[in-house]
Amino acid sequence: MSRQRLHNGQALPAWPMRLLKGAILLVVCALVVLPFLGIVSTSIAPRAQVQAEGGFVLIPESFTLEAYRSVLAGGVVASALRVSVLVTVVGTALSLISSTLLAYGLSRPNLIGQRFLVVFVLVSLLFTPGLIPLYLVVKQAGLLDSIWALILPSMVSGFNVIVLRAFFMNLPSELTDAARIDGASEWQIFTRIVLPLSKAVTAVIGLFYAVSYWNAFFNALLFINDPSKWPLQMVLRMYVVNDGQLGQSDLAVTENLPAQPSIQMAILILAMVPILLVYPFLQRHFTKGVLTGAVKG
Repeated sequence: MSRQRLHNGQALPAWPMRLLKGAILLVVCALVVLPFLGIVSTSIAPRAQVQAEGGFVLIPESFTLEAYRSVLAGGVVASALRVSVLVTVVGTALSLISSTLLAYGLSRPNLIGQRFLVVFVLVSLLFTPGLIPLYLVVKQAGLLDSIWALILPSMVSGFNVIVLRAFFMNLPSELTDAARIDGASEWQIFTRIVLPLSKAVTAVIGLFYAVSYWNAFFNALLFINDPSKWPLQMVLRMYVVNDGQLGQSDLAVTENLPAQPSIQMAILILAMVPILLVYPFLQRHFTKGVLTGAVKG
């Protein structure tokens, strides 16, 4: 009774407030779902309907996969998809290996110069090298127009290292001490004790790295001039964000092309689907991995 507003000494019913909350939630869901539904519908709608409705279809009259066949048949889009998959898989693996090794080393209390190294990692979060020094370093290393230019400059994230270090420091020291008494080396402790206990945080950090590599386009914009080495996000920027036109030579098809909006929406779906498929399998690790790794540090 105390939580309800009174009118003439009588409590107001609760259903109007519930109805209002439901209406607000429905509007928010519609604002999120309808654009995504329009993207999917436009990518599978027939060419005539897309042209008749101005390039955006909410409910397709029929179902066709010609846009997806066109972008996956070959050409710049198929090549970019292969580059993105390669960069994401190789980059995530290298980033996880280097970050976990660095974080484990920084979490050991007997490490010489530990405080200096931790401060060095923290400084990397506050100060970036700048575009010109970064470009010069990549150029001097001979990485221009190389796939490695999309991986090496962003291989280690200071934030992820700090989260991993905090998690490793929270592990019971009795486990590592007992392993040392039994004659285990640091490498055996790391691979057989620490890593199996860190599946949650490594899964979350791995997803962070994978999303970062998959969505990155700025390094490609700076370092890659060859269109055959563009990642998918670069193609997305050139032909969707900048409204470029994809011709038959770009898609390696000889038949009539679907409508340009359908091709653009198909590229957009291909850029979103891999992360949407991976995220549900790692969602259960998110809260445990991030919060446990951020308790201390």
